Amino acid sequence: MKWIEAGALRQFLDGATTALLVNNAGVIQPIGPLEAQDAAAVARAVTVNVSAPLMLSSAFARDTARTKDRRILHISSGAGRKAYAGWSVYDASKAALDHHARTVAVDRSPRLRISAVAPGTIDTEMQTELRASTDALFPDRPRFVKLKHEGGLLDPLEVGAKLVDFLLSPQFGDEPVSDLRDFPTVTHRGV
Repeated sequence: MKWIEAGALRQFLDGATTALLVNNAGVIQPIGPLEAQDAAAVARAVTVNVSAPLMLSSAFARDTARTKDRRILHISSGAGRKAYAGWSVYDASKAALDHHARTVAVDRSPRLRISAVAPGTIDTEMQTELRASTDALFPDRPRFVKLKHEGGLLDPLEVGAKLVDFLLSPQFGDEPVSDLRDFPTVTHRGV
């Protein structure tokens, strides 16, 4: 927070005609039912998954008020739209990003586009962490083990490229909440 208040972001963005913010950080822990969740892990998840993106977005919007084209991309999750047993904190944090994007969109800040995008099930360290969990803490664990075993997880580099294409496309921000899998491959790389 001190970094934001010190004006480093404002200095970095000064004079930009296009400014992009991608909020991609996220943690899955704590996994498990409510009574098994450690309060410190809950606080950390809310800080990383919700507080940081909202604070950065606010500072970004303030510091780019004169910028011609401003775009905020929240990396969300299908988990923000569908409840999974054992993921109450993660699900709630991703739902918060979705609703933040919806609300910012209806605020209609000049030249500001925002979208919370669920990228699909990607082969990341988070997936490794889920598969290492237990069925007791995460009842859908076998589904994710099967996805990995059958090659059903998306390649991170391919998803990243598609996210960049979408972020730079004219369609970005048309819908405040979306799923990347619903978009055809976008080849437009210019803003």
